Amino acid sequence: MNPIPTGLYDAAPATAEMDDSAPLLGQPDDLCDRASRDGYLFVRGLLNPAPVLELRRLILTLCGEAGWLDANAPLMEGVAAPGLKVVEPEPAYFEVYDRLMALEAFHALAHAAPLLALLDGLFGEPTLVHPRNIARVIFPANTRFTTPAHQDYIHIRGTPETWTAWIPLGDCPRILGSLAVLPGSHQLGILDTHAADGAGGRGIDTALLPGVWRSVDFRAGDVLLFHSHTVHRALPNEDPQRLRLSVDYRYQPISHPVVADSLLPHFARSDWDSLYTGWRAPELKRYWERLPLTVVER
Repeated sequence: MNPIPTGLYDAAPATAEMDDSAPLLGQPDDLCDRASRDGYLFVRGLLNPAPVLELRRLILTLCGEAGWLDANAPLMEGVAAPGLKVVEPEPAYFEVYDRLMALEAFHALAHAAPLLALLDGLFGEPTLVHPRNIARVIFPANTRFTTPAHQDYIHIRGTPETWTAWIPLGDCPRILGSLAVLPGSHQLGILDTHAADGAGGRGIDTALLPGVWRSVDFRAGDVLLFHSHTVHRALPNEDPQRLRLSVDYRYQPISHPVVADSLLPHFARSDWDSLYTGWRAPELKRYWERLPLTVVER
């Protein structure tokens, strides 16, 4: 680990605007240069918003059935039931999350053609889509459990050349808890961590790290990609009413080693055959077993 002097934990960092890489689509050399320099690529409107919003509808339907939503508000607004806050790993969270994990649309979105075309160009070879997909349902006004500043590599291992796609399921302005990245931080190596509340359970002190945090008001169809060493964090969901929904999908060059854990469902609370019940697309089922992978242990 590369030690960084301990500084104050910045609960809500000031942020500048992310650079939009949409104008560089179709220019893989320029995209690679920007990715190498910044450790992230924000692409406005990369995805068709229709399947993104359909997935939002499906997840909010599950939330509504669990009593998480205000029944008097429109479903797609994602308004939380007054006074309710549910976080992982509470049993009530998994009552919804286990059902979410079985949604075919949740896993299918990770294979969106525009996203894979960008990644194939970035890697210079075919892309492996990790099947261990992650969803986040973040309740409003619950800043203690905001995802802290961290690097993904400590949770993934395998190859450092794993990139995460963070996709909000619907419009996600900063006030709703969009993601922020620290450009160039992927060049600092692996940083020391400490225990923290929020997803992942580990954070890093960032007050003395160089650079300026960047974020943006996201719209449905936008995608943020970042390297496994890039320091990133969620902004707190300061909306007084609405849930923040997002997904994390991970990708790597197919020739690089992948950790066996990355081929399991998130949290490994079920097996793939059980999750596949009712799925219509056979190409989404155990697709990694048909690929020439180098699988390693953590």
